Amino acid sequence: MKKIGISLMVALLCSMNLVIAQDQQTNDNGSKWQFRLRGIVVTPDESADIETIGGDASISTAFVPELDISYFFNENWSLELILATAKHDVEAVGTAAGDIDLGHVWLLPPTLTGQYHFTGGDFVPYLGAGLNLTIFYGVDEGPVADDVDYDTSIGYALQGGFDYMLNDKWFLNIDVKKLFLSTDATIDATSALDATVGADVDINPWIIGFGVGVKL
Repeated sequence: MKKIGISLMVALLCSMNLVIAQDQQTNDNGSKWQFRLRGIVVTPDESADIETIGGDASISTAFVPELDISYFFNENWSLELILATAKHDVEAVGTAAGDIDLGHVWLLPPTLTGQYHFTGGDFVPYLGAGLNLTIFYGVDEGPVADDVDYDTSIGYALQGGFDYMLNDKWFLNIDVKKLFLSTDATIDATSALDATVGADVDINPWIIGFGVGVKL
């Protein structure tokens, strides 16, 4: 899965370079680059298959800033790189050993989407789809586990939103994304449960953002 995802991301980047070479048009005010700063709510739609002890996963909602950078091939088509990081509390719930506090983990999920913008006025809706790479870091295993390890994940992203132009340069933005991502987690609970437990965790967050942007 990871090799397939990486290959698709490379292919998307190669396609971007080809389009840049073939099409030097810009968006409607002559700008090729667009930057947005959003405040986002990251709400996991989580589930888990936990070995041996059963149960499910509970992952907290996070509120964080997000930066995105867009390059416009023409006034309709663009490629956007979305950058943010968020900390989530994690718990295994309803297991044979009860609810287990698994501390917290930071997620770094850079996401690359291709977008189509419906132009024709100050209200500019868009749709997008792309790939996501999620890196897990800063793990705090909590009071029960000796260690928790999360595998890097490659998944897919869908996106929809709109820009509302305040003038030729500045605009407001509302954006909704759905990421389809999962990870294999390994929980070393030797001290408490005399076991190491594996889990297949689907995170699949909804990401809802509001912000401001500028065209350069």
